[in-house]
Amino acid sequence: MITEEIREELFKLQDIKYRDFQGKLIPTVAPDTVIGVRTPELRKYAKELLKREDIADFLNDLPHKYFDENQLHAFIISGMKDYDACVNEVQRFLPFVDNWATCDQMSPKVFKKHKKDLLEEINNWLNSGETYIIRFAVGMLMEHFLDEDFDKSYPEMVSKIRSDEYYVNMMTAWYFATALAKQYESILPYIEDKKLDVWTHNKAIQKSVESYRITPEQKEYLKTLKIKK
Repeated sequence: MITEEIREELFKLQDIKYRDFQGKLIPTVAPDTVIGVRTPELRKYAKELLKREDIADFLNDLPHKYFDENQLHAFIISGMKDYDACVNEVQRFLPFVDNWATCDQMSPKVFKKHKKDLLEEINNWLNSGETYIIRFAVGMLMEHFLDEDFDKSYPEMVSKIRSDEYYVNMMTAWYFATALAKQYESILPYIEDKKLDVWTHNKAIQKSVESYRITPEQKEYLKTLKIKK
């Protein structure tokens, strides 16, 4: 079985100190499911596995037992070159994503060439009601639709998100902080008009003030827009 072969290889790549450090950064993942393979090693291994004819057996073997297997899965998907096949794999894998790291590190390169189709998927993901599926959708909007493909309807979609989940709200704040850096005039009204929930509003301002891409003048003004609880 390819899954057993992969697991054996991951343990060969294990770094105990990194495992202990990493486990503290991902509180939603059980520590005993973290093997401790460094990201560059996982990316390298994922490229090798993409060439395997039997890789589908590993991708179909869900849920995975170890966090590192989920990371590897995300990197394999990210390297797929066929858009339809890639989206199908993303759809199947997203319900099993249970942490911010796997969610954020899954970034299929092929998405850049299919943005119209991707938008339809993003709409569905935003309405899923699932923490990491929503987070992934916002991440894709942030990655692919804040530059030349930006449209004012996109931040409007994100601003309507209301969640009790920390990992959704943090990604929303990150989105608006990044959007302020790239589309300041279009995004500022969302902060001025307080279109986000209070926590996300203040966190977006905090992250913007910490950003080197925001001017000192913009930072000073954004500070005045913080909502006092």
